[in-house]
Amino acid sequence: MPLASRLFALLAILWLGGAQAAVNEIDAASYGFPLTNPFEATIATTPPELRPTLPDDADIDQADYSLRLRPRRELPDNFWAVKSLKYRLARQEGRAPLVFIISGTGAHYANGKTEELKRLFYGAGYHVVQLSSPTSYDFMAAASRHATPGISDRDAIDLYRVMESVRAQQKDLPVSDYYLIGYSLGGLHAAFVSHLDESRQAFNFRRVLLVNPPVNLFTSVTNLDRLVQTEVSGIDSSSTFYDLVLGKLARYFEERGAVEIDAAMLYDFQQSRQRLSDEEMAMLIGAAFRFAAADISFTSDLINRRGFIIPPTYPMDQGTSLTPFFKRALLCDFGCYIREQLMPYWRRQGDGNSLLQLIDQVSLYSLRTYLAGSDKIKVFHNRDDMILSPGDLGFLRRTFGARLTLFPRGGHCGNLNYRVNTQAMLEFFRD
Repeated sequence: MPLASRLFALLAILWLGGAQAAVNEIDAASYGFPLTNPFEATIATTPPELRPTLPDDADIDQADYSLRLRPRRELPDNFWAVKSLKYRLARQEGRAPLVFIISGTGAHYANGKTEELKRLFYGAGYHVVQLSSPTSYDFMAAASRHATPGISDRDAIDLYRVMESVRAQQKDLPVSDYYLIGYSLGGLHAAFVSHLDESRQAFNFRRVLLVNPPVNLFTSVTNLDRLVQTEVSGIDSSSTFYDLVLGKLARYFEERGAVEIDAAMLYDFQQSRQRLSDEEMAMLIGAAFRFAAADISFTSDLINRRGFIIPPTYPMDQGTSLTPFFKRALLCDFGCYIREQLMPYWRRQGDGNSLLQLIDQVSLYSLRTYLAGSDKIKVFHNRDDMILSPGDLGFLRRTFGARLTLFPRGGHCGNLNYRVNTQAMLEFFRD
């Protein structure tokens, strides 16, 4: 081989090796997170003794507020409770940086993970604003212009309008800088909001953190849909998955002599004789996301009067029972929602025609150039997260390099409240 060719090959090897080493991949032996099963980590999250010490709600100056954003449509009377969008603000005594938190799939602003992040950043001296996901029924009803979530850049426009409205409503709040964090689907939304802010510059976010975001949105929801199809032993025509799980919980509470359901209980439950198998845990996670998918399908269909789940002329008032229609919605998973509602709506907007075009537009792929060149954006992800496909980690490594921290375990957001992770979050924001 000529000398020039050998030098070129050597430089290529060094460059590739440097790029791989630049990714902050945490070693499993030194990480210390005890749950090696990704399903168990997703459900039980971090053992209580390994979580950071955070302020109690009684020590936080916080309140809920409402925004009247008035999307251009008439809502059914049974949406009276969500005709205004609520959010939660925790305020410091004086001037401080402000963190916006975007919740995950279908999650309300007071979701448990959002609350934990609030306590973390409030305890570190930040004002904190908690926002519902654009896929939550309250956001779809009160803040979305189209009530058909899944087109990420348009969901980001709705979120951005909410953030600007929050700032206008809290104009007397002394803010030094703005920060942004989103977990799960909220992480994907945070990337699109940050990209939008580059042109609108209302906030000029100092740091943006994406925690366990989907890379290919279609792959992620397909993976979640498949969890419900897991075969579980002990389930037959005379019993259901819920009978099996409730039976195990009943025996667990009987052994303990008390009924108390919280994150610590879920961790203890998985250490007991009644613990769920891998197949049972997979189906439990899948069932939770199936309810989220049903909620999205049901709400989008009802608001837009598409007739897919509820006949458009069906009489609706505050006393109308929606239970039969929600049961019908439970038959529709994320893939069903994409086929029946999202794709037809997207095509009518003239943005494209094929599923591949839609996937590219709504996933992190469409922002690859921006994400690769923006030093203020960082990603925390887990190598065993079930929403990822094999190629997703390669995309994250190539795009973010040293701005990707890859933890060896934790499932989907199961280590979000692990003190190693929370300390890393604070260090990134303080940098």
